[in-house]
Amino acid sequence: MLRQFAEDFKAFAVKGNAIDMAIGIVIGAAFNKIVNSIVTDLMMPPLGLLIGGVDFKNLQFVLKPATVDAAGNPVDAVAIRYGLFINTCIDFLIVAFTVFMMVRLVNRLSRLRVTLAT
Repeated sequence: MLRQFAEDFKAFAVKGNAIDMAIGIVIGAAFNKIVNSIVTDLMMPPLGLLIGGVDFKNLQFVLKPATVDAAGNPVDAVAIRYGLFINTCIDFLIVAFTVFMMVRLVNRLSRLRVTLAT
């Protein structure tokens, strides 16, 4: 049973699809870093400036302020960080739009290739 599992896994791992998927995951992770930088470093500062010099990362509703416990250890504040949520939503929109545009381009190229082949 274990031998069959190992053979099946080996067949899967050396297929082109698995390698293509791995490459896609690595490129996707790198793309995520680029999108995060676009949002946090390029888009949010001017947007924050437009709404009065606010840094979105610091926007939050504090439910319980930071304190110090009986042993003198700091206890973090409990807060709803809606500014970080806004950043994440913008990240998602950029990624979704980019993927949409890429799929749209691939579909157009596929149709063009079919048209040229006939």
